[in-house]
Amino acid sequence: MNDFSKPLVQGISTYGDRPGGIPRNFEPHHSGQAWQAACWATQSHSGHGRHQGTGGRGGCALPQGVTMNRRFALLGLVLALVAPATHAAEPVDMLLVLAADVSRSVTEPKFKLQREGAAAAIAHPDVVKAITSGPHRRIAVCFVEWATIGQQGVVIDWTMIDGEAAARSFGGRLVEAPRSFVGSTSISGAIDFSVRQLERAPFTADRRVIDISGDGNNNSGRPVTEARDEALAKDITINALVILTPLNESFRPEHTNPPGGLEKYFKDNVIAGPGSFTVAAESHDDFGRALTKKLIQEIALREANPPHSYGEVSPSYGDGGAMGFSLGGAYDPSVSVRRGLLPL
Repeated sequence: MNDFSKPLVQGISTYGDRPGGIPRNFEPHHSGQAWQAACWATQSHSGHGRHQGTGGRGGCALPQGVTMNRRFALLGLVLALVAPATHAAEPVDMLLVLAADVSRSVTEPKFKLQREGAAAAIAHPDVVKAITSGPHRRIAVCFVEWATIGQQGVVIDWTMIDGEAAARSFGGRLVEAPRSFVGSTSISGAIDFSVRQLERAPFTADRRVIDISGDGNNNSGRPVTEARDEALAKDITINALVILTPLNESFRPEHTNPPGGLEKYFKDNVIAGPGSFTVAAESHDDFGRALTKKLIQEIALREANPPHSYGEVSPSYGDGGAMGFSLGGAYDPSVSVRRGLLPL
C-alpha cells in the first residue's frame, strides 16, 4: 500500500499564492505529501524535464507552460485530497442519549446494579421488539455518565440498535466498561453534555431524547431549569428515571429527599417536551425493571400527541411473565409490543 492510500490533508494553511493558478488556501498540511503529489502530477504530464522557479514548501513549483486544462486537473486533484468523504446520515426512528448518574451518592454496589440493570434493559426482548416496530426498525443510542460540573463522559458512543444481536452487544460493552467519575450532582451539566452528543450524532431522526437518571437534585453547575429550557428550544425531549432513596438510608436527605419528593423535583425542574415523563425506581435494585419500562414507553410514543392516544402507556406483566401494557392500570395483553403499541 503506497503513501497515497493514507489521508494526506489535515488542514489548510496560507503560504502565499502558488504559481499555476492554485489558490493559496488549498495547500494542505501533512509533510507536504499532497503538494508534492500535485507537483508530480503536473510535472509528469508537462513537456518540461525540470521544475521552473523556486517553488514553495517541499521544493516544488509548477512548471512553466502548464495549460489551463492541466491547472484545472491539478485543482481537482487537490480538492479531492482536501474534501473529506461525505456520506448521508442514516435515518433512525429515535436518537437516544442514556445519561446515568455516577455521583458520590451512587456507591459501588449501587453502581454495579445500575450498570447491569441498564445492560439488561436495552437487551430485553420487549425493548428490542419495540425498537424494531418503528418505520425504520432501528434507533441509535449513546450512553454517557455524569457527576459534578465538568465530569461527563461517553461510555459507549453512538450505536445503532436494530435487533437482538446489536442490543446484546451494546449491553455487553456497557457491563465491561469502567466507572467514569465520582463527584457531586450536576444535572444541568449532564443535560448540556447530552445535547452536544445529540448534535454530533452520525444518524438522523425526527425524535431526539435525553433519558436522564439520577438519585438527587442538582447541586453543581448552573440552574438545571436553564439547561432544560435550552434543550427544549432545540426540540429535544428530556425524560427522567428517578432513583428513590429511603429516608433512613440517605446521608444527605436534603439532596436525595427534597421537599415534595425527588420525583416531583424532576417533574418540576428536569423533564421537558411533549409527552415527557418520569419513571421512579424504588431503589438501585429496581433500576433495571424501571429502565425497561421507561425505554418501552419512550420508544412506543412515536408521536408526541398521537391522534388516538391511550394516555400513559406502561408495561405490565400478566400470567406467565408475558408483557403487555397497562392502560389505566389494568394488564391488557391485546396491546402488545409486537403490534406496535399505539394506534399512530
